Amino acid sequence: MFKKLQIMKYYLGTKLFFNRRDVEEYQKKKLSRLLKNLKSDFYPKSQNLKDFPIINKKTFMENFDRINTLDISQKDALSVALQAEDSRDFSSKIGDITVGLSSGTSGSRGVFLVSEEESARWAGYILRRMLPKPLLQKHKIAFFLRANSNLYESVGSSIISFTFYDLLTPLKEHIGILNKTQPSILIAPAQVLRLLAQSDTLTIKPKKIISVAEVLEEDDREIIEIRFSQPVHQVYQCTEGFLAHTCKEGNLHLNEDIVLVEKEWIDKKSFRFIPIVTDLNRTTQPVIRYRLDDVLILDEEVCSCGSAFTCIKRIEGRCDDILKMCTVEDEEYLLFPDFIRRAIIFNNANINEYKVIKEGDTLHIYIDPISVKNEVEEALSKLYITHNLKPLKHIFHMHKIEELNKKRRRVQQL
Repeated sequence: MFKKLQIMKYYLGTKLFFNRRDVEEYQKKKLSRLLKNLKSDFYPKSQNLKDFPIINKKTFMENFDRINTLDISQKDALSVALQAEDSRDFSSKIGDITVGLSSGTSGSRGVFLVSEEESARWAGYILRRMLPKPLLQKHKIAFFLRANSNLYESVGSSIISFTFYDLLTPLKEHIGILNKTQPSILIAPAQVLRLLAQSDTLTIKPKKIISVAEVLEEDDREIIEIRFSQPVHQVYQCTEGFLAHTCKEGNLHLNEDIVLVEKEWIDKKSFRFIPIVTDLNRTTQPVIRYRLDDVLILDEEVCSCGSAFTCIKRIEGRCDDILKMCTVEDEEYLLFPDFIRRAIIFNNANINEYKVIKEGDTLHIYIDPISVKNEVEEALSKLYITHNLKPLKHIFHMHKIEELNKKRRRVQQL
């Protein structure tokens, strides 16, 4: 009961911001409080954020024991997380601390710790931001993910029922349960939403659809929205925090009342940057100046929803999805994955699925159906000319469906 009251407190305490100065003042106060009360042995004792090192996942995990403030060893945390993965029972904790395991897109393990208060804060916040209007009506949430967590289960209440659908279980085995429970909110990775939309036996009519965990591409969005007659919303959530969500207009906004995002520019002309994240709430395992591997595209247009939070045009993917190319003049050139995606998808409406992997000077193209390879070959050749690039050697393969518990990466640089 106490936790439910905490969730309600944070739900009601989450407010909207319509003035940029108010956002920045709020962040400044939250950051000052965070740094003043920081108990981690890893970070410097300073009130100036610039004194803190920019870290990545490798550094974060190597210093797990010193970063967390509860003297929980990485060995113990990893043991609990791996046991949950093996048993598929995700209720285990260390005391009252939720332990989770994130494999990440690269496959390297990340372990995270969340206290009861942080869990309640997260649940209250995400419910306030993502529940369909009117607020506080009854909802059934169907959540498809690789692993469940006490963190996700915390959103359950008398008016919200939460059902976890394990991606290790074949998707067809979930269809009957979905049809029986008729969820009002459907949450899943983009590739899973697409497969559900293409199912002939699925009869659900969700009021809200939310894409999570991987890049939502336009071909997926179109198929999903046509099938369910609903817009596809997005949640940008990772081990490092709840970073962004879509507003009522369908545009993606950074959650700048709970995370501070510094921008490491890759290409200012195209507004592409790498986010460096500081979570303004987490103290159990503080996340300060954590450099993600994602590439975001800033939207400079003011969103019609009125929110003062920074608007993101889209999440393009990981840094190592960017193809390292050479121009005709032998100069280095970064070809962003969106150009590859558009060349393939917009060229042929008959493509069901594809994956592109660059290895040296060779582009391995996995495609379904393989019969469209000539059109894809032509589209990519035009792309090289447009960008003044040396062409790559193309090797075509028949695309095979991968396990759904693995994050989909359609463009990849090895």
